[in-house]
Amino acid sequence: MKFIIYLIKQMRGEYEMKKRLLCFVLVIILVLLTACGTSNNGQSKNQSSNGNVTGGNVARDVIKIGLDVDSGTIDPRMANNVTTKRVIEFVFDGLVQLNENLEPIPMLAEKWEQKDDKTWVFHLRKGVKFHDGSDFTAEDVKYTYDTMLDPNFPAVGRSNYTSIKEIVVIDSNTVQFNLKHPYAPLFSVLDLGIIPSEADSIKDFGSKPIGTGPYKLLEWQKNSKVLFTVNDSYWNGNPKTKNIEIYIIPDNSTRIAALEAGDVDLIHSPLSSQDVERMKNNNKFTVYKTSGLGLTFLYYNQNSEILKDKDVRIGLAHLIDKETISSSIYHSLDTPATSVILPTSWAYSDKTTSYKYDESKGREILAKAGWTDTDGDGFLDKNGKKLSIKLSTHTEDPNRIQTIEYIQNLFTKNGIDASVTTNEWATFSSDMENGKFEIAMAGLLNIFDPDKYLYGSFHKEGGLNYQKYSNPEYDKLVEVARASSNREERAEMYRKAAQIINDDVPQQVLLYQAYIAIYSNNMEGYVPHPSGSFRSLINAQIKK
Repeated sequence: MKFIIYLIKQMRGEYEMKKRLLCFVLVIILVLLTACGTSNNGQSKNQSSNGNVTGGNVARDVIKIGLDVDSGTIDPRMANNVTTKRVIEFVFDGLVQLNENLEPIPMLAEKWEQKDDKTWVFHLRKGVKFHDGSDFTAEDVKYTYDTMLDPNFPAVGRSNYTSIKEIVVIDSNTVQFNLKHPYAPLFSVLDLGIIPSEADSIKDFGSKPIGTGPYKLLEWQKNSKVLFTVNDSYWNGNPKTKNIEIYIIPDNSTRIAALEAGDVDLIHSPLSSQDVERMKNNNKFTVYKTSGLGLTFLYYNQNSEILKDKDVRIGLAHLIDKETISSSIYHSLDTPATSVILPTSWAYSDKTTSYKYDESKGREILAKAGWTDTDGDGFLDKNGKKLSIKLSTHTEDPNRIQTIEYIQNLFTKNGIDASVTTNEWATFSSDMENGKFEIAMAGLLNIFDPDKYLYGSFHKEGGLNYQKYSNPEYDKLVEVARASSNREERAEMYRKAAQIINDDVPQQVLLYQAYIAIYSNNMEGYVPHPSGSFRSLINAQIKK
């Protein structure tokens, strides 16, 4: 029945798409007929209405993007997911930007110098303006980072910045970062968008953002579309395309259909593997695939009476077949994960061990933890209580829904009373932040440095430690690692930390995520970024 409902939705979506396409074609025909019967006021046929001569190939003044979820905010300090961060890049600049090799390059900071292992001085660009015409100064940098460090401000990802002791304004164009200790990952987090110092006096700044970036927010219809127009005073030169339009299309196949119909020019992960393979054979589009910078995993909530037992988590871990999830659901686009450190990372080790799929072993461990079927009803129980587990994920990614339902079947097969709940991303992520889950399937992208994940997700003070994991030995390892300037020493400590996580199972890594972008070959100048950043769109344009 679910499949039939899905087909009906798909057919309905395809019908609407075709209807829009037909209307578009009719409009074009009408325009052409009109042009044939009226004067063009002396304008050359190779000249656009705004005077741009393109040799008969007029550039369109808008690029359209299809995304799976909406941005919850456009305040850089509050970004809690990768989509939000991508949208924010249109409006805001950071001190640095990470290039395609994940190396910091100058942005609002045109140069910097290290005075000692705990002191960095940044020299800011002069003449930069915010969208409202006000001057960008060192005070704005200080204000941005001060609010990130303020425990009373609800900043997301604060743990990435807690190694900063203070920000000191030297003069209007110079700012100094004083660190509590050497902090090796510093430059991996200095792409944080800089906001004006009066931002918090602006009501609902997250919906009415003011940055220094290449585009200004024009219109935002929540869960529908986000429109941007060019910042004519951008310090780094005007983008080639005047407008950026983002359309929220949660269903993967509908998003593909929108691309094929020309309703959008660019889409990216999450996408179904079948659609990706099909699009590889369409010469009108480019399919970009990289190993990506992210993980898919299961959170095990330590506040759960059942899941706080490490043996239960280990038993459950043995029941999950990552190979089948990868091959049958993701068609090997995403591959089975064995470590919380990405294989592309300098800290990765293939010697890190993880619990393997073995149902007999899993049931044996659960039995030793006291969970057996004492009443013969097919479900494990202990002290008169059934082994019940609530599984959850978000609705925007059908692959994750299929995966969580597959895990439900594996659990049920082995005597666990497992149920599944799916919610839209906003509700799901809110539940995660507030601890309203038992086992939740999610992911993390843009892991440029191991510290982001290993400290942020598992340290007791980590901002993404939604499962409330605490291990003093682990905490000490990652604290020392982020303070070390010796990469090999850091790598060794991170490898030890990764093994502790695999052994304790506060999270169970499932897959190394691939990153897929598919875009029209009519778009020139776009260079996909391994993080999925849209920043290079400032150099892109659509040719008709």
